[in-house]
Amino acid sequence: MRVAKLPRDDKTNGWYEILPDHGAPNVLNENRTADWVVVGAGFAGLAAARRLGELKPNDSVVLIEAQRVGRNASGRNSGFIIDLPHNIEMDDPERDFRQMRLNRTAIAWLSELVRLNQIQCQWSVRGKVHAAATTAGVEALDAYAKGLDSLGEAYERWDERRTTAYLGTAHFRDAVWTPQNILMQPAALVRGLAASMPANVTVYEDSPVVDYERGKTKTFATEHGSIKTERVILATNGWTPGFGYMQNRFVVIFTFGSLTRPLTQAEQAALGGEGDWGVIPATMGGTTMRYTQDKRLLIRKAVRYAPDLFVDEAKRAGIRRGHEKTFRERFPMLPDVHFEHTWGGAMCMSRNHAPKFGWLDDGVWAAICQNGVGAAKGTIQGRACAELAAGENSDIVADMLKFDEPTPLPPRWMTAIGARARIFKHELFAGRDA
Repeated sequence: MRVAKLPRDDKTNGWYEILPDHGAPNVLNENRTADWVVVGAGFAGLAAARRLGELKPNDSVVLIEAQRVGRNASGRNSGFIIDLPHNIEMDDPERDFRQMRLNRTAIAWLSELVRLNQIQCQWSVRGKVHAAATTAGVEALDAYAKGLDSLGEAYERWDERRTTAYLGTAHFRDAVWTPQNILMQPAALVRGLAASMPANVTVYEDSPVVDYERGKTKTFATEHGSIKTERVILATNGWTPGFGYMQNRFVVIFTFGSLTRPLTQAEQAALGGEGDWGVIPATMGGTTMRYTQDKRLLIRKAVRYAPDLFVDEAKRAGIRRGHEKTFRERFPMLPDVHFEHTWGGAMCMSRNHAPKFGWLDDGVWAAICQNGVGAAKGTIQGRACAELAAGENSDIVADMLKFDEPTPLPPRWMTAIGARARIFKHELFAGRDA
């Protein structure tokens, strides 16, 4: 079958564009076989390929990516590796504890890989700040703190003065800080993970799969080559229906980030604060922010329903103007700082916020749909999928198998109306948190 809707990300991803040149990609330009093929070199695919390489050292493993590693969706996120649930489910604490176990296992594994392979990705154990500028935001923080109490999790509640001292900006009136979140440069991290694979793993970049032949032996064809295999892990998120699987199960939305140049020493002094930080809004529809180790500021704001898996330049230009306005509101002490890069990135969501994990077809497994928390969830989902496919019994496989399956969506026209209405509602009621 012809694979539909290939990734079409452009070269606007600031995280990737500020990295040193990485040389020419290793493009698939031959017809070959492999014992295993992993499709998609985001967090899930990188973890799956690495774990297969570790568990099956005598097998050949191929990881194939449509774009450059780091320019794809995993390299476009805001640079958080989150250990806690975004929304604590007071009526289902076992699910929350399970997700925290998985997320923290992912963080520990990634931390060790960064250390062993000396991956330069601004890895920073700084926690994260949930911040509020509105009454509704403060109420959301109250509920979040209550949930953390119910789970026995450590946190600090900050007033306006403490929040301003930490961040530099006086925009917020209340915050909850949690300690175990990791901040990092996402494109640098995923590129470093791809470059440090076990010796039996081959990574192909800029090699989009254009044809997929199912059967006992599967064939993945690109414009210049092909791979035959009997065992596959798909880590293709919203592009999975293009391979003929999981039709009408996922919603793809785009989120958008803008990144400044590095601040001068005078601008750093004007901002103040206590080092690098990451802010997550207390209310849905709010603005996520980063201040990086290399002294750049990032705004992530705006969500768009994107069933065609693409957002054009005109829409991105309008979003950039909104980012500039938000930046001026939060950082009036930096009048001469502007954005160098603005980009969008795809995020895969399911109706019931469940991942697709495990068996998909004869010789095909899936590590798909992280519902907006891709770094931790994708990493552990990919690792567990490799262990499951390789016949390894592990605690993380057992935990992953307890999640529900993604439920079907309504017809596309109804999904479009519902998704756009929900996005509009969240952005409308976010107020000064937006």
